Amino acid sequence: MSADLLNSIRAKARWNQVKGELKSEYAELTDSDLTYIEGKEDELIGNLQERLSKTKDEVISEIKRIADKVADATKTEK
Repeated sequence: MSADLLNSIRAKARWNQVKGELKSEYAELTDSDLTYIEGKEDELIGNLQERLSKTKDEVISEIKRIADKVADATKTEK
């Protein structure tokens, strides 16, 4: 499921934009926390769970929400 999530993010918006939004909303996140390595999506989700004290489902929902927000902003700019 996590791999599908990040594939969805890449399809909707660049990861760097999503990363920037996450850092804006969660000041405690660092670049290291948000480092995406292909094939290690579960590790990324786990790191975010730990840092944000959220469940896996909450983290995934939050990433999806932000990815949708970034995608919508990108569409508006065009």
